[in-house]
Amino acid sequence: MNTISFKNVLPHVFSENKDMQSDMWRREVEFLKEKTYLIEADSGKGKSTFCSYVIGYRHDYDGQIMFDGKDVATMKVSDWTNVRRQNISYLFQELRLFPELTAFENVEIKNKLTAFKTRSEIEQWFERLDIADKMNVKIGFMSFGQQQRVALIRALVQPFDFIIADEPISHLDERNSVKMGEIMMEEARRQGAGVIVTSIGKHMEMPYDGILKL
Repeated sequence: MNTISFKNVLPHVFSENKDMQSDMWRREVEFLKEKTYLIEADSGKGKSTFCSYVIGYRHDYDGQIMFDGKDVATMKVSDWTNVRRQNISYLFQELRLFPELTAFENVEIKNKLTAFKTRSEIEQWFERLDIADKMNVKIGFMSFGQQQRVALIRALVQPFDFIIADEPISHLDERNSVKMGEIMMEEARRQGAGVIVTSIGKHMEMPYDGILKL
C-alpha cells in the first residue's frame, strides 16, 4: 500500500455543521508511504473517528476513502483482516492490552501470529524504553505510561506500510516520548512505511512532512 486518500469525507455526526473549518473533512487529502504526518485536533473534532475509518472499524461517513485508488467501501471483512495484518499497524489510544498477561506476553501474542521479530529484538526495545524490568510484570500492575510503551512494541511486531499512533505519548515525560518516537521512526524507515500521529495537545517532536488540523 502506497497511498491512503480521503476524498470529500465527512463523518455523519458532522453533517449538520455547515461552517466546519478542517484540513481533513470535506477535503482531498493524500497520505504517502515513507512520509510522516501529524493530525492535530481539539476534543470532539473526529481524531479517533479518523483512525477508525482508516482501519475499517467504522464506515459512517460520506465521501470516499481509498487505498491505492481502491474505494474501501468495496472491501470485505477478509480484506480488512489482511490490511490490518500486512499494511496498517495501529497504536490504540486506549491501548487494548490484556491486564491479566505480562508485558512480554502481550507482545508475544501478536508476534506469534506474525513471526516478525525475534525475542532478542523485542527485548532490546524493552531495554531502550526502560521497561526491561517490567517484561514479566502483569499489565494490570503497570502505570499507564509504562503500558503505552508496551503497546508501541506490540504495534511494531508486524509488517506495515503505515503506522497510525493515536495519542501515543499522553502519559509520558519528554525523555520517554523522545525514545518512543525514535524507535517508531527507526522501524518505519526500516520498513519504508508512512507514519500518522494524532494529538489533541502533547505530541511527538518529529520532522513531519505534513501537519493537518481537524
